[in-house]
Amino acid sequence: MSFHPNLIKKSVNTVSKKWLGYTVAFLFATGAFFSGFQLGHGGVLANNQSANIFSFFTSSEPAEASSSRPDLGEFWKVWDLLEQKYVIGTATTSVTDEERISGAIAGLVDSYGDPYTVYFPPVEAAAFDENISGNFSGVGMEVGLRDSMVVVIAPLVGTPAEKAGVLAGDVIVKINGTSTKDMRIDEAVSLIRGEKGTVVNLQIYREGEKDFLDIPVTRDTIDIPTVKTEKIGDSYIISIYSFNAIAEEQTANALKSFKESGAKNLVIDLRGNPGGFLQSAVGIASYFLPTGKVVVQEKFGGDIKDEVFRSLGRQIKEFTPKNLVVLMDKGSASASEILAGALKDHGVATIIGTQSFGKGSVQELVKLNDASVKITVARWYTPNGTSISQSGLTPDILINRTPANRVANEDPQKDAAIKFLKGQKVESETADGSETIE
Repeated sequence: MSFHPNLIKKSVNTVSKKWLGYTVAFLFATGAFFSGFQLGHGGVLANNQSANIFSFFTSSEPAEASSSRPDLGEFWKVWDLLEQKYVIGTATTSVTDEERISGAIAGLVDSYGDPYTVYFPPVEAAAFDENISGNFSGVGMEVGLRDSMVVVIAPLVGTPAEKAGVLAGDVIVKINGTSTKDMRIDEAVSLIRGEKGTVVNLQIYREGEKDFLDIPVTRDTIDIPTVKTEKIGDSYIISIYSFNAIAEEQTANALKSFKESGAKNLVIDLRGNPGGFLQSAVGIASYFLPTGKVVVQEKFGGDIKDEVFRSLGRQIKEFTPKNLVVLMDKGSASASEILAGALKDHGVATIIGTQSFGKGSVQELVKLNDASVKITVARWYTPNGTSISQSGLTPDILINRTPANRVANEDPQKDAAIKFLKGQKVESETADGSETIE
């Protein structure tokens, strides 16, 4: 099945009105990002919790049997009917019992309608284990599924994908000539992944372009910076690209440089940041919030007690929405949303940019012999009770950054932040017109 540019545009425009669930994968090539995962025994209450697009904790504990079982009579009836009546075609082979059972389990998991609750048969489970170990080369971009299309969430800074010209929002139509229509995200990842130095050819649909774009990307080892700083006038900008194990320390150093710089205002740039350690988000939030203030609420189901994570009270100064801006976009997820949500809810920062990604859930990876299943076991809520999972966070001032802006190296979101911090009027882009924010 192939795509037509007009049909893709219609689908993208329709979906843009309402964000759908994403299944997301990262094509990284180092273990730096994946150090955010807690692997081994322990389940969801392990010490090194992580809060990123693929937040999860592994467990090998057997699941307890339910006290009440549904009637599976109809299941076995269909099983027998297929076995008795199905005629194998010339292009098909017989289906083994193991394949049918695997398919039934996958269907059961899919019935929950959660893109982060996934069953991995043995082959896919092995590939997923390889993914989270970081033992592969990639192109350095976040990809997800939107309306059955493989979409680039964001190319990561300084990576082959960014250097090749891939932009956030690009729809990947083909990978090395193979159509991605109705392709599972793990299939897309396996096609994009490959040996360092080899090339993957991406056919891209980009809004505003009449024709498809063919972009070759050379795979490489990915080295992503954690924190970067710059000073523009009286404003100091700290860009945090990942909430990894060294993010808190590097952010603390950046904040020290901010105080020494003499700048009056601060910008925390979380755009394109997929997340990382939950502890990093809590620790960094503690530089802005008094002791004991709620940073994030973690809500479980069943009889498991909810958790509340609070500020450690390391404030470097008192910030207000007039002198602190947080930049976010649809590539800001999980730990980024936790930090932005905490600063927004406690009234110490103004959020500028676009709607965040909306990844506010925690997954547990359970091993099943050679297979595995990843299950959503908890969800994140901001201090005021906003569910991060539902639709992400809404900025105080909506400012878009278009593909044309990126190609031209223009940054209206950062420009708006600097203008706002100077005390000038900034117009928030809304569906029903512009609202002036002072």
